[in-house]
Amino acid sequence: MGQKINPYGFRLGVTTDWKSRWFSERQYKEYLTEDWKIREAIMRRMESAAISRIEIERTRDKVRVDVHTARPGIVIGRRGAQADELRTLITKITGNPKVQLNIVEIKSPELDAALIAQGVADQLVNRIAFRRAMKRAVQNAQKAGALGIRVQCSGRLGGAEMSRTEWYREGRVPLHTLRADIDFGVREARTSSGRVGVKVWIYNGDIVPYKSVNDDKITREAAMAAGDPSGSGQPRRVVSSAGRRPTEADVEAAPLIKEADPELEKLLDEEEEIARRTHGGSEAPHFRGED
Repeated sequence: MGQKINPYGFRLGVTTDWKSRWFSERQYKEYLTEDWKIREAIMRRMESAAISRIEIERTRDKVRVDVHTARPGIVIGRRGAQADELRTLITKITGNPKVQLNIVEIKSPELDAALIAQGVADQLVNRIAFRRAMKRAVQNAQKAGALGIRVQCSGRLGGAEMSRTEWYREGRVPLHTLRADIDFGVREARTSSGRVGVKVWIYNGDIVPYKSVNDDKITREAAMAAGDPSGSGQPRRVVSSAGRRPTEADVEAAPLIKEADPELEKLLDEEEEIARRTHGGSEAPHFRGED
């Protein structure tokens, strides 16, 4: 009866893996607080870097932080200045000088739920109509190969006095199926009329059989115990401050959600024009004095 659960946590240990990988009985509270502070500090400092997720792994004497981003040039900075500042910040939070910072580039931001939610939130902040932003996100994800997508916005949509929730869905999004590969992302848009929450679900197909995921996990843990930090024996797509310098295209990054097809943009313009004539340019109702 409408009892909601996080799709990522619902599949944790079945088809998804932990974003913090460490074990400690005595220092559990300290490590958990440090992980929260690391993620909070990096996301606050790199708001425009299109960061999807931050994975933290601890060994006996080392802390490894993997930052998954669609704009690695912004995270690295000029000649690695930003990366060095992040490494210093993590060292200050954890108190451990042995910090390994990996910047992992996301090749397909159109299929990342967190980045799509961030793109919709950015458009809402720039006063773009929420329906246009949501429909753009749906079409871009479908063109990129997603089998299903759902985008939901909640708050004072269009500046209305009463908050509400609206969503669009295309394709299949089987949230009750454990073997389904569901990517979930949440972001907030700080608009002039208040905060608007954006949620995105993306269905990328089934993982069949998902027993192979557990087998791969065992193999990865065995490789990590043997000394392979990646746990796979294969090279990771990691962009480091020493191996790559950001270009002007990285600094002046393109928006996360591109414009839709010209036909859809034309239809959206017509819908906005009809809404403008109907509501007088605003979705907030106007009452007469005697009402």
